[in-house]
Amino acid sequence: MTTPDFIRHREGLASLIDGKLASAALDSAVAAQSAALAARIGRKPCLAVVLVGDDPASHVYVRNKVRRTEAAGMISQEFRRPDDLGEAELIALVETLNADPAVDGILVQMPLPAHMDARRVVEAIDPAKDVDGLTATSAGRLVLGADGLRPCTPSGCVWLARQALGDLSGLHTVVIGRSILVGKPAALLFLEQDCTVTLAHSRTRDLPEVCRSADILVAAVGRPEMVKADWIKPGACVLDVGINRTDAGLVGDVAFGPSEKIAGHITPVPGGIGPMTIAVLLANTLKAAAARTGEKITDPLRG
Repeated sequence: MTTPDFIRHREGLASLIDGKLASAALDSAVAAQSAALAARIGRKPCLAVVLVGDDPASHVYVRNKVRRTEAAGMISQEFRRPDDLGEAELIALVETLNADPAVDGILVQMPLPAHMDARRVVEAIDPAKDVDGLTATSAGRLVLGADGLRPCTPSGCVWLARQALGDLSGLHTVVIGRSILVGKPAALLFLEQDCTVTLAHSRTRDLPEVCRSADILVAAVGRPEMVKADWIKPGACVLDVGINRTDAGLVGDVAFGPSEKIAGHITPVPGGIGPMTIAVLLANTLKAAAARTGEKITDPLRG
């Protein structure tokens, strides 16, 4: 197996999985297929992003999504609405985008204002355009192993693990965190790779010992540097999903400095899993456009 350029071997330390370079490689593959698909269907794939309110982090994230969508040869539509928008009005906008044949993917940026029920809004999205993979239909397809659009962040974790380790069959994956955004779908996605999966959480007994059994450790709890170096099996692949703002700056859920001396592969924060989320979003938009137009593509995430 040839080691990709975005996995950097370091003497005496874990190989660093560079999410920025990895996402650029995936973006490039998506762009090539997007151009070929556009030539066949007579238009570019289109992603519609809906942003409600003035959350600064959301605005930065949406701006990055728009930039990378356009760089990948796709059309990006933005719909910005004030935070006093009514829930019914937001759902009406989603339904309009559902009915638009030129829109292939719909993403409603989270978090939504407190007066809205995020689950009701998400369920209004046509599953064929659910590029975040968060509707009940998408979740059901994942559980059943049926074809569908998968959640972006956990899909990025699996893709990086496969790039680092190759065949994941038989490896023990421990996922810390049971959210519907990352933890639960990550467990199912690694199970699809024939891993043996443990889904751990705050009530797990002797959590450090459970983590020490992992060949692949996915940390997705949102607690700064909760995972210590002595929780990590020597040589394990550590995928840190956490992004926590502290007085010292952004840190992950893993104590990176000590842990990189134990792990075999590790993702940094920032610059690890984060950039992969948008890369998978673009891959999902490509996949949705192909499915909606009856075209065949090679799924970039399978490579």
